[in-house]
Amino acid sequence: VQLQASGGGLVQAGGSLRLSCAASARTDQTYALGWYRQAPGKEREFVAAITWSGTRTDYADSMKGRFNISRDNAKHTVYLQMNNLQVDDTAVYVCYSQEGDEYFYGRGTLVTVSS
Repeated sequence: VQLQASGGGLVQAGGSLRLSCAASARTDQTYALGWYRQAPGKEREFVAAITWSGTRTDYADSMKGRFNISRDNAKHTVYLQMNNLQVDDTAVYVCYSQEGDEYFYGRGTLVTVSS
């Protein structure tokens, strides 16, 4: 699975951004999709994930209520709507796919939140 994230940019604190990640996969593949982020000088941090059917989502505690993950399987795309962004949300956001024990990661997109 190849993944290409987009939608990052510069936003002021309190603002919103919507990230997208398009996946190229075989039509018989069913995979979960999700996002990690890595801020400068910090370890990678889980953000959110969504199952193939979209019926189950998981969020890191600090993102609950502010971020929303969704997917469109017809477009093989996962979205991350981020609201009320804070300076601490500044990071490279990387999307990933997971099917069984197989994980694939995209290149990531930079989100910068200014105060």
